[in-house]
Amino acid sequence: MIDVAIVGGGPAGLTAALYLRRFHRSCVVFDTGESRARWIPESNNCPGFPGGVGGRELLQRLRRQAGSVQVPFEPLRVDRIAAADEGFDVDAGGRRWQARMVMIATGLRDRLPGPWGEEALACGALRLCPICDAFEASDAHIGVYGHSRDIGSHAGFLRAFSRRVSALPYDGGDGGEDGAAARAAGVRWLGAGELEFDGERCRYRGDGETLEPDTVYSFLGFTTSVPTDGLDLRRTDGGEILVDRHQQTRTPELYAIGDVVGGLNQIAVAVGQAAAAATHAHGQLPELARGGAGGP
Repeated sequence: MIDVAIVGGGPAGLTAALYLRRFHRSCVVFDTGESRARWIPESNNCPGFPGGVGGRELLQRLRRQAGSVQVPFEPLRVDRIAAADEGFDVDAGGRRWQARMVMIATGLRDRLPGPWGEEALACGALRLCPICDAFEASDAHIGVYGHSRDIGSHAGFLRAFSRRVSALPYDGGDGGEDGAAARAAGVRWLGAGELEFDGERCRYRGDGETLEPDTVYSFLGFTTSVPTDGLDLRRTDGGEILVDRHQQTRTPELYAIGDVVGGLNQIAVAVGQAAAAATHAHGQLPELARGGAGGP
């Protein structure tokens, strides 16, 4: 039996594994290589990288750091997490692992506006996180795409970065109070339309009008995939997992860290959650004694 099974190999999962191994705890990381961090072209608010760092490079660095303390990895998608007589059963790839504790670090899966989404993200034509990189879009023409009920507050937020912000509601709605506030703040509000990508830029094609912003933020929501079988989890209306101050769910010894937890989705937050969860888990696991009692 291993001490902790970590489901997800993004910044949160890799940080938790690093901490646990440095506590001399056994763990395994299940990682299919699908962390949403890989879509970050360049993060300039990640501590310790004054020149910025791309998401894929950051994940590679974190994985190398975890490898320095012999963190084992399984490139498998977890199919089931269930309570066992002792701890949990974790099923993946037709095999079963037994763990005293589990940390869910699966993150979120963003809904993209088209099959071209990843290509548009890679070149900066499409973006997902204004907190992460709106500074880099300062004074550009910024489009805000999504359902009218979801984009008004985001468009208003982006007015702090540019005077040219255009709301692109694919359903043609007015956005209610948030939409009215955005328009009062100077956001241009368009009618119904579709977002396209020509290989370099996004284009919003509406009734009788075509708009080509410098960059577009997409707000189409996300999905979560946490294969818990009969375990007691509380979630937000959006599907994120609710946890206590130690990142523990309502099921004892089942933790959740990173973007799958409700709150601010930032790398700095995710690694802090991982450190808190790993440290708490270490304190709850059976005590360790190296070298024998009283030995040198």
